[in-house]
Amino acid sequence: MLHSPVLEILQRLKRSTGMPVRELSTLMKMSYMGVKQHCVELEKAGILDTWRRPKGAGRPEKLYRVTPKANVIFGLHGTSLALDLLATAERVYGETAPPKLLYSYFQAKTESWAPKLAKAETLPERAKLLAKLRSAEGCISELETGADGQISLVEHHRPLRELAKTHDIVDELECEMIERLLGCEVRRSVEEVSGLVRVTFQIKTTRE
Repeated sequence: MLHSPVLEILQRLKRSTGMPVRELSTLMKMSYMGVKQHCVELEKAGILDTWRRPKGAGRPEKLYRVTPKANVIFGLHGTSLALDLLATAERVYGETAPPKLLYSYFQAKTESWAPKLAKAETLPERAKLLAKLRSAEGCISELETGADGQISLVEHHRPLRELAKTHDIVDELECEMIERLLGCEVRRSVEEVSGLVRVTFQIKTTRE
């Protein structure tokens, strides 16, 4: 089982495009060499790799970043079982069975989370609560506010990624669920870099 410093390193790197050991050690309040040792071991295991960022002067800075192999550590929430169950449902009940089951799943999730979000008085507060609920399910979700005041739900991990590859309705249902929970229009976009995915749900505040 991974111990907490390693998990914290992975969590912080998962939220970024890469960080140097110096920055990690400052944020984690750990020694430079302690963090460096963990990063080296994770790189040997293929969970991290490195790249060089040019600096204004001097040698380029070495940054560590997570690789797609890290997805195993963050978990995929029983994806294999879900895919098998949906395939079985399709064989037994026909091609409309998987979409119906997925719709029921997201409907139940909406009904479960709605009372918790109802406690929040404003849209940003609801979005922040939703980010916490999504993070608890492995999405590594956080609320970001742009210079123009635009807020977005940004997620650095997709537990349902493999499921969505087979059943593309998953992305649509997930976005609709977030719209219903926040009570406004949401625009979804996906950015993939080096096999890692960043999903942004831009929240249209004008309909609050």
